[in-house]
Amino acid sequence: MNKIHITNEMIGHIPILSVSLERLKDDNLPLIIFYHGWRINKKLVLTQGRKLAQKGFRVILPDAQSHGERYQESTKIPSLTFFNSIYHNLFEFGYLLHHVSAIYGTPHFIGLGGVSMGGMTTAALLTHHPEIDAAAILMGSANLTAYRDRIYQHATENHSWMPEDYQELLSWIPLYDLAKHPESLKDRPLFIWHGRQDEKVPFEHMESFVRENKQLNLTVHFQDRGHLVETDTMDLVTQFFTEQL
Repeated sequence: MNKIHITNEMIGHIPILSVSLERLKDDNLPLIIFYHGWRINKKLVLTQGRKLAQKGFRVILPDAQSHGERYQESTKIPSLTFFNSIYHNLFEFGYLLHHVSAIYGTPHFIGLGGVSMGGMTTAALLTHHPEIDAAAILMGSANLTAYRDRIYQHATENHSWMPEDYQELLSWIPLYDLAKHPESLKDRPLFIWHGRQDEKVPFEHMESFVRENKQLNLTVHFQDRGHLVETDTMDLVTQFFTEQL
């Protein structure tokens, strides 16, 4: 096993872990930006980062807004903090890429991935960033509009207060909804993993996306599991990205 170099850095205002092989840490490496899920942080996707770094990637693991070193309590308004975290990820992606390119040179390969909320971030970024060469969505939803509507339905059923202009306030979501814009993926490889018993992010969102988009370059793994990524899934992700080089 090669020695791994891990640094805890600030890219502007964004706390990140940067992971690479020690002997290659100063080289221009293929890049993967990998996003964590809701209410966890960058350290909890470090195992995936280590596995990818062993294959020669430079892996950037950012803390999303209101998470990790940027932690803030969630607001009492359902979904406000959640979608605000994704929105910040969308804003900050290009900034992270610019920073890495300024230090090491433009990467010859740009990969993107994430779990749960990070998987939704990944799906959204694919609609607007053709520079991404390949991506992996784990336990996420490619149908962000349906996920928005699901939250609204649950909140109203539970008599939680919601703004009357909820959909207008989140009007950016359909523009970044991969299920509404599958053509934006073109022929880029996309890895999808989801558990059929997922109790947090509906399995049906990814199942329908796959069923309705057989023309796309998808690598799909559906398993009888819940909302948890285990090490064998991390190995599949690592294999997928390695095969894209």
